[in-house]
Formats: sequence, C-alpha cells, structure tokens
Amino acid sequence: MGKYDKIFLSDEVSQELLSPEEAVAAIAVVTAAADLTLENVDIETLIDTLWGFEVFEEYDDNELSEIISKLISVAETEGLGALFNAASESLTEDLILDGFAAGVSVLVSEDEIAVPKTKMPLLKQLQSVLEVEEEEANEVIEEVLTAFEEIDEDFSDDETITADFDEDIYESPEGNFAVPIPVTPETGGKIQSQEGTVGFSDDFGTLLRIDYYSIPPEQLEEIELVGEQQYFQSVLLDRYIPQAIVANLPLATIEYTEYLSDEMQGAYFALVNMPGGSTISKQENNGHPQRLDAYRGLIAFQQDDFIYIVSSQRSFFDGETPDSIEIEAQTMKANILAFIDTIEFNDRSS
Repeated sequence: MGKYDKIFLSDEVSQELLSPEEAVAAIAVVTAAADLTLENVDIETLIDTLWGFEVFEEYDDNELSEIISKLISVAETEGLGALFNAASESLTEDLILDGFAAGVSVLVSEDEIAVPKTKMPLLKQLQSVLEVEEEEANEVIEEVLTAFEEIDEDFSDDETITADFDEDIYESPEGNFAVPIPVTPETGGKIQSQEGTVGFSDDFGTLLRIDYYSIPPEQLEEIELVGEQQYFQSVLLDRYIPQAIVANLPLATIEYTEYLSDEMQGAYFALVNMPGGSTISKQENNGHPQRLDAYRGLIAFQQDDFIYIVSSQRSFFDGETPDSIEIEAQTMKANILAFIDTIEFNDRSS
C-alpha cells in the first residue's frame, strides 16, 4: 500500500457538495495536509497561493478564507480521503489542470523555487489520480515554477534590502529594535528583509535571523493564562518549525528543546536537524548544486509588545560531523544568546 493511498484511493464519501472552484481549493488543502496535521496547514499561505489562479480572481481574501476554513472542517470531520473524493467528483474537466496546479503550488519550496524530491511521490500520485498526462503535468509544473520565479524577482526588487555597509546598524522598519550588522561585504554578506523578518547571511554559512510580530491583546491573555514556557514552546514546536522549516524540509527533526527561565524573563530554545537544509550549497559531480546538511537553533521570547524568534544555523561541510546533540545545542544556544545581547530593543509604548 502506498503512503498516500489512504487519501487518494479512499472509499470515504463526504456529505459535503463542492462547487468546481471549491474542488480546486480542496486539492490544494489535501496536498498541503498530506504530510502535515491539519492544524499546521497555513491558511494565509493557501489564500495567497489560490489568489493567483484565474479561477479565483473574483474572490476576495474573506471569501477564500471562508472556503478554505470550510474545506479544512470537512477534512477534520470526514477525513482527507473524503475531501479529495468530493473534490474529484466536483472537478469539471476544464479545471483538472487548475486542480493539479494548485497541488503543485503548495509543494513548491520557495527557498529553491522547486518541488523538493521528497514531495515528488505525493505529486506523482496526485497526477495519476487526476489522470493528467506526463507532458501536460510537466508543462503545468514549469508554469507554476515560472510564476514563483517571477514573484521571487518582484519580491527581491521590492522587499530585499541591499546591505548598506556604510551603516553599521540595521534598524527595523517598525522601530522596535536595532542591531549591529553581523556580516561584512568581504565575506559576501547580505541582508534580506521583509515585513516581520530580517536575515543576515554570507558565503561562509553564517545565518542570523530575527522574526518578530506585535502581540495582539488575545495573545497577551493567552501568555498570562498558560505561562511563558507553554506559550513559547507552542510558538516554536507547533507553529514556526512546522510551517517555516518542516513544510519545506520534511526530513527535518527537532532534536533538542529547553526552557530558558533565566533568559529574557523566560524563553524557549529548540535545535532542529535539517538534512540538505543549509543556506549554502556544494557543487556535485553532475554539476548541480546540493545544499549542505545543517542544524538550526531557535530561541523564542517576548520583549515589550513583540514576540521574537531569533535563529542561527551551523552547516556541515565535507567530512565534518556533528558533536553530540547536547554539545551542539549548548554551543548553538550560546551563539544565539550572544547575538541577542547585541540587539537594542525599543519599547514603542513609552
């Protein structure tokens, strides 16, 4: 029995009738959830993905959100197999390729603008059950990847900040923190920034990243109710790591966790093993670049009215082997804390 047969060859029947457009969205939901739990499916990402399809051009964010919420509810109560069968039943012939494209889109790794090899068995089975010919499938995949590349180019033009090494300090657009730039142009240093995140990297494998968002009132109440340890554990283990790392690197695993009661009035640390997940690559004999293996360390904490996740990576070059998990974790934790010490946080409420 294949890994995804329980979804695509299921006998489950849904009581929900879908429109052809909802069927396209349902395939995106099923494909996105095939290797994740439904609670870890990112609704906002699905909305952004589907919004680019012509079939949804008349829909606004609220309408798409309602559709996706409905589909996830069906999957929760009746199963992914039932949802896929409902989609397959309602999908009109002229929208089959749209459905396949929706499945392809949710599998693309935006870091590499490619469908990861680990996702190809899922994609191949989706192609088979939708009865999409090989030539058509390849054309759809190429179109989806081209669309992602165009978005990436637009994003790079509009959102990526070119490191200005005449200035020694990076200041966040929101004014909530400033930090000395930890990379140099001599080592190929780059600063990449978009709303809510900034990353510093170079050609030697350095990666220091700050993700941040302001805390809405309901989350302040949740932190007070459950406590810092449980809250930040949930932020990292249930949300950030599944959505930002595992979604693109299914083989990534959490190897170590620790609550840091003495740091930032309570913080949570995690170490993730990421096979083929480094930001730098080596050249293989076939001429294709292959990303190095890496560990990623992350610390989540609250500062004033913001949640921060500060992370770093350690890449493993040829012949290099990691120390024990405990040693790697303590070294990574110390490096991240040293970086956090260089950050000047500004309380915007004062």
